[in-house]
Amino acid sequence: MIGRFRYDNEVFQGVIRGDRIIVERGLYCDTFVLSELEMLAPTNPSKIICVGLNYVDHARELDMMIPKKPLIFLKPPSAVIGHLGKIVYPDTVERIDYEAELAVVIGKRCKKVPCENVSSVIMGYACFNDVTARDLQKEDVQWTRSKSFDTFAPVGPFITEPGLDISDLSIKTRVNGKLRQDSRTSNFIFGLPELIEFISDIMTLEAGDIIATGTPPGVGELSVGDEVEIEIEDIGVLKNSVVRS
Repeated sequence: MIGRFRYDNEVFQGVIRGDRIIVERGLYCDTFVLSELEMLAPTNPSKIICVGLNYVDHARELDMMIPKKPLIFLKPPSAVIGHLGKIVYPDTVERIDYEAELAVVIGKRCKKVPCENVSSVIMGYACFNDVTARDLQKEDVQWTRSKSFDTFAPVGPFITEPGLDISDLSIKTRVNGKLRQDSRTSNFIFGLPELIEFISDIMTLEAGDIIATGTPPGVGELSVGDEVEIEIEDIGVLKNSVVRS
């Protein structure tokens, strides 16, 4: 697992080994105890590319046609928070929803990546919550405003190793301990190779960028005081609470 941390005024990524963090310094390594570090979001992306309607069971839930091509939109990096960060409920919003997603973190700058080479550009995987101002999404023609508030992109807790087989992982959401979403990544409409090939044909991807691969059925409302957990098999549990701005 890879995490991102702050110690004094320094921010760095490190490899997690139990309760120790190993930080490579070129010819040597520093070792920290996890408890003495401030945990940050595990990546600092230049952009977040999200995929809409990418689960077969979610499309059926909404009674919508299966898209012929991936539906993508962007969230700004200013929306990112990490594990245990606070989701801020804006005063101007009437409803916010959770959306559990598998996040792919890009490992190096790339463009026009063919399906067969996708594994070479992946740093690893994390849990992601595509928090959405649902009332604004319905009001606007496009989704930028509803998806872009500060704190609306929780990601973490850490980044897994890139070799993880993500073809059939359990993905769940719990709100205050109650199960709200429960599906598997085998329900993807567009698999990861297709998504990265499609997206990288449009835009250059930078190291640390996030691709959020869509949400399964069961999205729903969050209230101030709620604790929301996104759990993905073999990746971890991303936990955040909702507070008033």
